Amino acid sequence: MGEGQENGAPHLSYEAFEAIAPEAKAALLALGKSVADSGFDLALTELVKLRVSQINGCAFCVQFHLNIARRMHVGAAKLDLLTVWREAGLFSAREEAALAWAEHLTAMATASVPDSAYAMLRAHFSEAEAVQLSVAIGNVTAWNRIAGGLRFPPPVAQYR
Repeated sequence: MGEGQENGAPHLSYEAFEAIAPEAKAALLALGKSVADSGFDLALTELVKLRVSQINGCAFCVQFHLNIARRMHVGAAKLDLLTVWREAGLFSAREEAALAWAEHLTAMATASVPDSAYAMLRAHFSEAEAVQLSVAIGNVTAWNRIAGGLRFPPPVAQYR
């Protein structure tokens, strides 16, 4: 098989990661908790984490955040059409600004973040909210690199 065409067999389970690196897991969870404790919109946070995980190709994180979003009663149509959010016509201007910011930060390795993206973000979010959103994006990106790279098997799908 060519590069990027491997079978995707798991290398390590989430439980094994937790046993090997409990401090790393605790640090990542603490970072996520800091966003949750800030009062930032939890449902929007899950949409953003899901979108970043889709872009980064992390099956574990996609299923994990789908499960959480469903428990939070995020609408099925939004979850179904998240990959095409620009065309879906379902998302608020605030959600669109957050999703656009998430996509820009996720693509930083190949493209700088334009000032216009930050201006759009700040049109809908306070400075503190912009920071919390950026922390959430950075945190899920770290999880994507760990869980995706080690190919944690996805959790069982939960439909509420």
